[in-house]
Amino acid sequence: MVKLIRAATVPTSLATFLEGNLEELQKCFDLVLLSSPGEELAALHAQHGIRTIAVPMERGISPLRDAVALLRLWRLFCRERPHMVHSMTPKAGLLCMAAAFLARVPRRVHSFTGLVWPTARGLRRRLLMLTDWITCACATHILPEGRGVMHDLQTHITRKPMRVLGYGNVRGVDLRYFCPANAPAELVQKQRRDDCVTFLFVGRLVGDKGLRELLAAFRRLQEQHPEARLVLVGHPEPEQDPLDAVTRRALATTPRVDIAGEVRGRNLLAYYAAADVLVLPSYREGFPNVVLEAGAMELPCIVTDVNGSREIIEHELNGLIVPPHQVAPLHAAMERLLCDSGLRARLASRARPAISSRFEQGFVRRCLLNFYRDILS
Repeated sequence: MVKLIRAATVPTSLATFLEGNLEELQKCFDLVLLSSPGEELAALHAQHGIRTIAVPMERGISPLRDAVALLRLWRLFCRERPHMVHSMTPKAGLLCMAAAFLARVPRRVHSFTGLVWPTARGLRRRLLMLTDWITCACATHILPEGRGVMHDLQTHITRKPMRVLGYGNVRGVDLRYFCPANAPAELVQKQRRDDCVTFLFVGRLVGDKGLRELLAAFRRLQEQHPEARLVLVGHPEPEQDPLDAVTRRALATTPRVDIAGEVRGRNLLAYYAAADVLVLPSYREGFPNVVLEAGAMELPCIVTDVNGSREIIEHELNGLIVPPHQVAPLHAAMERLLCDSGLRARLASRARPAISSRFEQGFVRRCLLNFYRDILS
C-alpha cells in the first residue's frame, strides 16, 4: 500500500484540516500523521488508530532548532521511505519539503493555506519569502488553497506549475453539521438579542484580522445606532501578533461589545445562529473557513478584498466586500446592513446555496483524492 505522510507544524492543524477525512485516507493509504508533540496528536492516534510521529518544530524563526528538526526529519524519511509527503502550514512545509527532497521522497506536496509575507515588512518579509521559495523549490507539487494565493506565489515566489483543487479550500464544509436547524435552541435563545442587530466576528484576536478597524467602525456606528451589538469569538495570540494598545483599550471600553473567548462545537453553531451578520475585516487570508461556515449557517458576510474572502463572497450576492485597512467603507457596509433588513434577508437567502454549490465537504475530499491518484499513476 502507498505510504502517505501528512505533516503540519502543530497537531491542532492536523486535527482541524483533516477533520472528517481521516477514515477515507486510511482506506486508500498507509497513513502516518506527523507534527510537533502534543495531546491532540496522541488523541488522533487513540481515536482513529492512525500511526503518529512527533518531531518538535518551532512555529517562529529558530535557526538552531530548525536545523535539528531538519536533520530528524531527513533521518525519519530515509527510514520510513514514504511514497509521498504532504505538508501544510509554513514551518512544516519548509522543513518537510527540504528533508523529503534530501531523502529523495518521490512525491513532495505542499498546500499553502495562506501567505504571511504580504503583510510583513523589511527583513522579516524577505526571510518569509525566502522560506516559501525554498518550500516551492523542494516540492514536486504545489497546492495553493485559492486562486489569490496562487497568483501571489506565481508573481513573487516561483514560476513552477501549481494548481487549485476544485474551487479552493482544503477541507470544505460539512453542510449537515453547519446548518441553522442543528444549532441548539436553548443556546441560540441565550445568545440572541431581539432588540439589536448583532455583528459577529470569529477568529484569532490578532492585529492581522483587522480588529482595530472593526472596533473603530463599530464605535462610529454606535453614535447613531445604539442598538448595534458586536460579539467577538476567539482568543488572542500575544506572542505571535499582539493587539496594539488602542485596540486593547477599545475592547475594554466600548459598550455592547461582548468577548466570548474561544468557542467550539455546538456552542459555536449557536453564536452563528443568533447573529445577523458576520464581519471579517482581515488584512490577509488563505481561504477563511469561518466565512464558509457562516455562509452555510445562512449568515450574510462583510469581508475585505483579500485572498480567499473574495473567492467565497460575491459582492451584493451573499455579502459585501470592502477594502482592507479602511474604517469608513467598513462602517458604511455595517450601517447599510443594520438599516436595510430587506438587503440583509436577501443576502442571507443566498448565503447557503453559494457555499453548497462549491465547497461541500464531500466534493472537496474527492478533489484531493483525485489529485493523489493523478500524481501516483
